[in-house]
Amino acid sequence: MWTYLNDRFVSEKEALVSVFDTGFLYGDGLFETLRAYDGHIFALDKHLERLARSATRLQLKIPKSSQLDNLLHQTLQQNKLKNAMLRLTLTRGVNPIPLRPDLCKKSTLVITARAFSGLPAAQYKKGVSAAIVQTPRSTATGSGPAIKSLSFLNNVLAKLEIDPEKHFEALMLSPAGQLSEGTLSNLFWVDQNVVFTPAPETGILEGITRDIVLQLAEENGLAVKIGCYPPEALFKAQEAFLTNSGIELLPLVSVDGKKIGTGLPGLMTQKLRAAYDLRVRQETGKK
Repeated sequence: MWTYLNDRFVSEKEALVSVFDTGFLYGDGLFETLRAYDGHIFALDKHLERLARSATRLQLKIPKSSQLDNLLHQTLQQNKLKNAMLRLTLTRGVNPIPLRPDLCKKSTLVITARAFSGLPAAQYKKGVSAAIVQTPRSTATGSGPAIKSLSFLNNVLAKLEIDPEKHFEALMLSPAGQLSEGTLSNLFWVDQNVVFTPAPETGILEGITRDIVLQLAEENGLAVKIGCYPPEALFKAQEAFLTNSGIELLPLVSVDGKKIGTGLPGLMTQKLRAAYDLRVRQETGKK
């Protein structure tokens, strides 16, 4: 696979970043994960807008959106990929003196791509399981989880608590014990035909797919509530699902070994999945 590194494409063996890079040393950087369908990157503008907002917050130098758009598509072409997951990573760059971000003269930009056409169909048909973990969704870092930063240790610790052979995802609670999000996904559930999802106050990253699902729910006349809820709200739900750019809308059928609703993907989940797939087809021309 070819990787775009700073100003050129390099082979896997040549894709090396300095050990003095602040992204490596301090997690000082940002990333976005995007999905391409038939050579078209879905919700690209939304991803680049979030990246720009986060870069402004961290005072990171960032290429223009039009340039990043071009480089992302070039990465697909260079790797001869049409259906893929792309990751754009941006760090503050090489720092000659510890914790002197002002001395970083040039940001480090890395774009990678891997072939991806979605999860196995069985996971959407049967749904997946998750477990609520003890690691809380930390909101203590300066950037906070609202910024998709390279500081991902909180998520890693949560993931280490589960058996990946038994559970697809680890669900974190806020420091106050409220439902928050998964390590790589946002959480939704349905109760009495109302779609619920945790509020930003619980420490979630407001995912791009999450935002699109909320918009689709509104367009389809579905009632939505965003707030702070205890874990019990999930256990008494009729159905639940997880979202991110790669998995799209993935049915969540059990948590901590307990069935959600009937233990099968719910009708609301299927309705929103169909609406999301239509949006993808309209935007990307996916067949």
